[in-house]
Amino acid sequence: LLFVVGTVSCTLFLAVNGLYSASDDVIELTPTNFNKEVIQSESLWLVEFYAPWCGHCQRLTPEWKKAATALKGVVKVGAVDADKHQSLGGQYGVRGFPTIKIFGANKHKAEDYQGGRTSDAIVDAALSALRSLVKERLSGRSGGYSSGKQSRESGGGDKKDVIELTDDSFDKNVINSDDVWMVEFYAPWCGHCKNLEPEWAAAATEVKEQTKGKVKLAAVDATVNQMLAGRYGIRGFPTIKIFQKGEDPVDYDGGRTRSDIIARALDLFSDNAPPPELLEIISEDVLKSTCDAHQLCIISVLPHILDTGASGRNSYLDVMLKMAEKYKKKMWGWLWTEAGAQSDLESSLGIGGFGYPAMAAVNARKMKFALLKGSFSEQGINEFLRELSVGRGSTAPVGGGAFPKIHSVEPWDGKDGELPVEDDIDLSDVDLDDWDKDEL
Repeated sequence: LLFVVGTVSCTLFLAVNGLYSASDDVIELTPTNFNKEVIQSESLWLVEFYAPWCGHCQRLTPEWKKAATALKGVVKVGAVDADKHQSLGGQYGVRGFPTIKIFGANKHKAEDYQGGRTSDAIVDAALSALRSLVKERLSGRSGGYSSGKQSRESGGGDKKDVIELTDDSFDKNVINSDDVWMVEFYAPWCGHCKNLEPEWAAAATEVKEQTKGKVKLAAVDATVNQMLAGRYGIRGFPTIKIFQKGEDPVDYDGGRTRSDIIARALDLFSDNAPPPELLEIISEDVLKSTCDAHQLCIISVLPHILDTGASGRNSYLDVMLKMAEKYKKKMWGWLWTEAGAQSDLESSLGIGGFGYPAMAAVNARKMKFALLKGSFSEQGINEFLRELSVGRGSTAPVGGGAFPKIHSVEPWDGKDGELPVEDDIDLSDVDLDDWDKDEL
């Protein structure tokens, strides 16, 4: 009995003596108010996910309070007891304490704060994020999902891309489909289902666009379509299941925000997608269409065919194909050209004239590129691309600030190269005896 009483009193002590109180300028956030306070807010938010027993959190508390007071009326500063509200912490991938996240223009894509734990550092980061948000608004790129009303007006809450399935239509649409299906089983009276509805609808539109319809989001009213609900053992709502051809359905157990749903859908898409095409730069159209359509285009300049022959060139292309497969989730474009065929392009990427094979990763929107410094091998290229994928590695502007003129060339025929045929020289009229031998 004493043990039970002690446990209860300890729990009450933690609840009453949490790290923040109503008298602070730090706003206490819970699963009940998080969506309304943060997600639907126009304001920039800094949110700390903490545990009351965590020493690092306790040391951060006075600095977090000072930052909140300094930023009052400018940036909102909140805190989540993620030990008490584990579901909320889990939704944002919180694995340790304290975790600080910045909720900016797109509230569904929070950024991790990696700065110092002093009030000065926190305030500096907040003002920097605020400046970025304001500049985005100024340039017209802003938005994200600032409020439920706005997203509904802009199509975010429109259910037009969610496919309604029934007992009669399910099998012919889903079973044996070459597409991937994410299916929500819901009940009209279920509060969690109602909360999910706008997220599911917005995700459906985005996923349809990004996967060109290869991943579909659907919904089944399980109270009406009881045959389906029984077949798939639906016991609670909402339940989301993933259906792929030739595999048993699996439960989706990720987060319930549109960004979580979209991320999983894109993973499913890329897992099932073939690797990207590896294209030879034979015209300006090939280069521009590939680089404009992808976040990065990976361009290799391979040695002249006379230096490698077909087998040597194919070994380089095989390395590129393996890397394209490995990084296919990034949905980058992959291109190659022969040394000297596009000399202006080589010069603009700081390659020209030596050191083949070479590789550059180009961001066509920013007109910046990074060069492979290591070996042109699976290991060397993997290290290069891994650094790029986490935002590291030195970059430089593309020479001239734009792609140079691209020459139209004949595509490689897959064969060994041939030396050009030289004109025969008729030496019959030349009397070699008349030459001064000292000049030879």
